[in-house]
Amino acid sequence: MISPQEVIRRAGDDGVMPLVTLDEFFDGNEDEECIAPNQWGYGRPVLAVLFARLRAVEQRPDVAWVRVQLHPDTVDMGELAGEAVAVCTTAEEHVCAAWTEGFEASGVIPQLVDTYRDVPEVPPGATVWSVVWD
Repeated sequence: MISPQEVIRRAGDDGVMPLVTLDEFFDGNEDEECIAPNQWGYGRPVLAVLFARLRAVEQRPDVAWVRVQLHPDTVDMGELAGEAVAVCTTAEEHVCAAWTEGFEASGVIPQLVDTYRDVPEVPPGATVWSVVWD
């Protein structure tokens, strides 16, 4: 799991948050409130299930990459705070939404929810969908 100190270092002086890999965000992370805290206890799966399901999405042939979009509060709080999950895929919105059914997400929207650094290349014909929680 990436440390908040490493996030702060990678954010640099301008404070632009890095997109982080699933491993960086989930591996060893036991803070159930680090992503979608308003849905934790109200139907959102535990982190281990989110990690496994997102890893399965990431391994699909029509998916280029999956990353966690960090919330700027990570810098202020010194704790990892996930804002959304980015899925770069050639699949359409309704297909991507089906992959995340049961996450208690508000849905998927096109593009990233904010400006991020460390964004992998988006292949031709692919779209970045953000899985968002309110």
